[in-house]
Amino acid sequence: MNKPHAAASDFRLDSLAEEDLSLPASRETAVLAGRARPTPVEVPPVEVSLNSAAARSAGSVARPAIPEYLSKVYTWAYLTPAYSRYLDTSFVVSAILWGNANRLMRAGFSEFEAGQEVLQPACVYGSFSSKLAAVLGPKGALHVTDVATNQIDACRTKLAAFPSATLDLADAADPRDRSYDGVCCFFLLHEVPEDYKHRIVKSLLDATRPGGKAVFVDYHGPSLLHPLRPIMIVVWRLLEPYALALSDNEIRSYAPPSLAEEFTWHKETYFGGLYQKVVATRKGEGA
Repeated sequence: MNKPHAAASDFRLDSLAEEDLSLPASRETAVLAGRARPTPVEVPPVEVSLNSAAARSAGSVARPAIPEYLSKVYTWAYLTPAYSRYLDTSFVVSAILWGNANRLMRAGFSEFEAGQEVLQPACVYGSFSSKLAAVLGPKGALHVTDVATNQIDACRTKLAAFPSATLDLADAADPRDRSYDGVCCFFLLHEVPEDYKHRIVKSLLDATRPGGKAVFVDYHGPSLLHPLRPIMIVVWRLLEPYALALSDNEIRSYAPPSLAEEFTWHKETYFGGLYQKVVATRKGEGA
């Protein structure tokens, strides 16, 4: 794992000092030694489609490259099956999110309805994907993508009971060749560097149809007096070096200004401000 970047020392949360600290909390905000280590998974060529319709029709595609940040920082968590199989449980996800996993999933799912086509741009540990597919129902369609073959394989098992769900190898930062009624980006942005944040937000907004919603659920800067604030700062600096930026920057700021203007934006924070949900609704038909 690479060392956390130096920007961690610039962590600023003064603007959130006045937040209500009753927990759990929610508020609405107007948005302006001897044993061999497990070997990281090798990603062989596989017959899994990408986003390109032309590539799918041609029948042969090139797998997306594993981003450098992912292999440096998160190999242990996402690219090493010997580890990821233990992390990929609802119990672990709930523990990582301080018991808020179900609450945050419900918050994201509440923005979608049965019959919709929804993009999930990266695999999520636990039962997230199957629960979202259940919300969309048999007439809806969940499309899950990820850059890692082992993650796609694990998610395919979870979605075996949902025949309308599809899974593809793709980088969340790359442009899409289709649009969706909604996009659900659950705890992805905090894991990527700043340039990737910009690319991912643009890609997901571009893929949202008029009247559709791009939903981002992720970390947020906790209140200055939040009891978990010191612990989370240490966790972020040691294990999640790209998460600190979400304490200073609004998710909207990662979108190109002209594209951001095509959406209405709404944000809610949870658990004393430690988490956030940002909903970008595209103006136009059905809005």
